[in-house]
Amino acid sequence: MENRPDPDQLLKRAQAEEARRGKLKIFFGAVAGVGKTYSMLEAARHRKKEGIDVIVGYIETHRRAETEALLEGLEVLPRKTVSYKNVDLPEFDTDAALKRNPSLILVDELAHTNAPGSRHRKRWQDVEELLNAGIDVYTTLNVQHCESVNDVIAQVTGVVVRETVPDTFIEKANEIELVDLPSEDLLKRLREGKVYLGAQAEHAAQNFFQPGNLIALRQLALRYTAKNVDAQMRSFKGLHSISKIWNVGERFLVCISESPSAMNLIRAAKRIASEIGAPWTIAYVESSTSRQTSTDKARVSEMMRFAEKLGAETVTLSGQDASEELIAYARSNNITKLIVGKPKRTRWQEWLSGSIVNDLARKCGEIDLYVISGEKQPAPVPLKSDAPLKTFSWKNAFLALSVVTLCTAVNIPLSPHLRPVNLVLIYLLGVVWIAFRYGKRISFIASLLSVLLFDFLFTRPYFSFTIADSQDVFTFAAMAVVSFLISSLTDRLRQQTIATRIREERHRILYELTQDLAKTSTPNGLFQAFVHHTRNYFKLPLAIFTLDPHKTLAVRIDKLEGIRLNPNEKAVAQWVYEHKKMAGKDTDTLPASQGVYLPFVGVERVIGVLGIFPKNENPFTNPDQLHLLEMFVNQTALAVEGAEFAMATFKAESEIEKERLHNLLLSTFSYELPGPLSEISSAASELFKPEVFNNESKRNTLIRQIREKAQELNKLSAELPKIIESENP
Repeated sequence: MENRPDPDQLLKRAQAEEARRGKLKIFFGAVAGVGKTYSMLEAARHRKKEGIDVIVGYIETHRRAETEALLEGLEVLPRKTVSYKNVDLPEFDTDAALKRNPSLILVDELAHTNAPGSRHRKRWQDVEELLNAGIDVYTTLNVQHCESVNDVIAQVTGVVVRETVPDTFIEKANEIELVDLPSEDLLKRLREGKVYLGAQAEHAAQNFFQPGNLIALRQLALRYTAKNVDAQMRSFKGLHSISKIWNVGERFLVCISESPSAMNLIRAAKRIASEIGAPWTIAYVESSTSRQTSTDKARVSEMMRFAEKLGAETVTLSGQDASEELIAYARSNNITKLIVGKPKRTRWQEWLSGSIVNDLARKCGEIDLYVISGEKQPAPVPLKSDAPLKTFSWKNAFLALSVVTLCTAVNIPLSPHLRPVNLVLIYLLGVVWIAFRYGKRISFIASLLSVLLFDFLFTRPYFSFTIADSQDVFTFAAMAVVSFLISSLTDRLRQQTIATRIREERHRILYELTQDLAKTSTPNGLFQAFVHHTRNYFKLPLAIFTLDPHKTLAVRIDKLEGIRLNPNEKAVAQWVYEHKKMAGKDTDTLPASQGVYLPFVGVERVIGVLGIFPKNENPFTNPDQLHLLEMFVNQTALAVEGAEFAMATFKAESEIEKERLHNLLLSTFSYELPGPLSEISSAASELFKPEVFNNESKRNTLIRQIREKAQELNKLSAELPKIIESENP
């Protein structure tokens, strides 16, 4: 209990961290033209009258006279120019805004996609950097740009919105102000040219700005704002312990498949999670009964990353029975609700392969089960496959043929001595081996070939495929069915063995890393252990950046295999160090980089930065691979921080000990030395006098006195180690 942290100190720390981050206000609307930018500028002018330092970072007036008039008297930050394909594109200048460091900045169009070559892909990431720098931000956003309602917008309007903002970022807003306008008034503004001009206005009126669309978008905006206000109310009540407003421990699990419609299931789950204020987890079950293509794997990885961006936890389970794995995970993690998509199989498919919905309904017990229908994706973007599709192997087919031939060669000399049914077992043994070694497709071919050879060589009439005995029909059918079943079961066992081997490999490498980290006590040794295990597992070049004596981020360990780090790569590492976030290739921040950069974040500070450089395809687009690398980095960061803390503690203790010994010696000598030294000095001075030196009696007395005092000093120096030893038992 003595080590329990002080709640008041924790509260002060949390309040201090909150105070350092800027405040975000979003002017939220159903569609363009409702007056979001106008309302934002009016609010900014009021803040300026209050004495607040306000600047305009980026405003898109769309040549609306009343909006441009509100810019008068406000400081406008010059835009930077980004050159892309010989075209100069004006963009918001984040660096200039950070250098200017105002109290409040206005940044219009939060969902905007920055020009290629910018530091961030999206403008909301620029805004987040401003907030982290302690600058308050006013911005604007339409409801169709919210990620969780993207599929609903496409269903209602028929338009797939590509520019979206993650709901996790929107939920960080300190205030969302709804700017609402009735549909009739909005259409009137459109006709008057106050929303768009010329042909653009006519095109909008004929497409997006249909009365039905506007009503639906307005309803979505109202509901989204109401949900945000409700979340703020729950947060306020929870902070002040007014009352409980939801069931404690409410949590739900969403099961997804490889189907593209699972993306809509994830969005629906996000909306449910936001409405009930519950944590949620996306689960995918790798079943040994199904064979994934590389496209399926890529799609699942993309959906898992998408779910993480929406704020979900993700987990990949593995097992023969998907329903059993889901129920087991739900019970072990106190899941109260299970959500699955509506099955699209026919009754025949469910009869042959089973239905996970029915299985879950029978096994879920006290866990609530929800079945949600998913609309078909209007035009799913094809995912880039992480590997080519596995083609048929003629080499494996030839080897399987060789095994069947070998079984036949064994059966020929045994056929006079064994009944035909016993010869079947030899073929089945070969089929089992082929299925385990080469998979289901090759084993099916081997099964069919075994049946034909058995009929041709070992049943009457011999050397003919004619079936003379009706009982042989049953034998052949049973042999074929048993062969196919054995092939399926053996292939399933093979898949489980492969999955188990992969899990064991990951657990082994983590265990070995932990063991090596525990054996090493120096930061450099810990980094070397990390490099050794990371390179052994991922087989990729890497570099570790830490602060040098001049407090500049520099390469500490170089395993780049000839890769040269240009200034841009070092700038990415510096950004990761300062912001404590991952960046680099195939991420949302600085994606044009060569490498993927992750910070070594300890409890108190950032230890350094890892830069790892994929050679061809980036393996860290797979959430499992990325999570494993993050575990490597996190364990190493904590170990290095602990080692540095131990070294600093030892150094401090050594300095304290040196200071104590210094004081001990000083006090000892200052007390013991002055008397003898003074008497020796006085006696020596007397000896220089001729009358004393010529007097033998006085001279001998002084010499004896000097000798006695010198012996005292000699005795004191001999006892000094004993004094130090007694002070350091």
